[in-house]
Amino acid sequence: MPTLGIDLGGTFARAAVVDEAGRMLASTKVALAERSPSGVVETIAQAASEAVRSAGVPVDGCGVGAAAQIHKDSGVLSVAPNLGWRNVPLGKMLTDRLKQPVKVVNDLSAAAWGELHAGAGRGAQDLLVVFVGSGVGSAIIAGGRLLEGAGGVAAELGHIKVIPDGRRCGCGELGCLEAYTGGHNLIAQSKELLVAGSSPVLAKLVENDASRLTPVSLEEAAEAGDEAAREVYERAARFLALAVANQVTVLNPARLILGGGVLNHCPGMRRRVLDGVRAWASQTSREGLLIADAELGDDSGLIGAALLAA
Repeated sequence: MPTLGIDLGGTFARAAVVDEAGRMLASTKVALAERSPSGVVETIAQAASEAVRSAGVPVDGCGVGAAAQIHKDSGVLSVAPNLGWRNVPLGKMLTDRLKQPVKVVNDLSAAAWGELHAGAGRGAQDLLVVFVGSGVGSAIIAGGRLLEGAGGVAAELGHIKVIPDGRRCGCGELGCLEAYTGGHNLIAQSKELLVAGSSPVLAKLVENDASRLTPVSLEEAAEAGDEAAREVYERAARFLALAVANQVTVLNPARLILGGGVLNHCPGMRRRVLDGVRAWASQTSREGLLIADAELGDDSGLIGAALLAA
């Protein structure tokens, strides 16, 4: 029987009805009118109802992917930076509201499961999936199973420390990879360059308008020879490439799947990750490694969340 998949972001909730083969039968997207837990639950319920009505078939079970650190047994979101939440029992709240079992997982875990069964991971049993968008996330599939860890927060690549006591991350800790390489933080560092007046090429690219800053503009300024922009950009790229290379050495995946807005729209950043894996992952861990782009795009988390609930 089809299941319901939910992708909970910082500004929208998406819902889809997905069949056993990973095909989306219907989907919908609803803006978050408010970010309180109760308000978000109501928005999810609205999106779910619209998707089920559009599909015209019953569903049995619901999976939710959220950008958060999640306790796997309780469905509690311990830290959800995009929503400003801490210790929110989303699993129970949604189970009560939707009147059916709900499984809540990290959004990258959902995306990896979707890619494994319906995307770039088909036919493999060991995957490392890394997405760099507004944040940095990863997931690990080992022997065909999702690696969750004792508490459900395994594979938090974005929150490994790259500079002890460094920049503050959205999770509240200091020196995380995401604080230097996530899209939001690339923009934050770009704004600091504008304010300091230290990046003339970047300032010209965006006409001194901070609202126009993106990771792409930072990459363009760096590649055009702007020294301040290059320092920020190269540091971020080196941290990311080294982190991914080390994960390849540790995990020895059959496939490394890359995705997310920053890697999709910043070819220089993606190239540096590939170069870093070739240079810094151990030779034996790279033997037979296939590096691929995520195939399902924004739908990977929806499809994976639904399949995890099947």
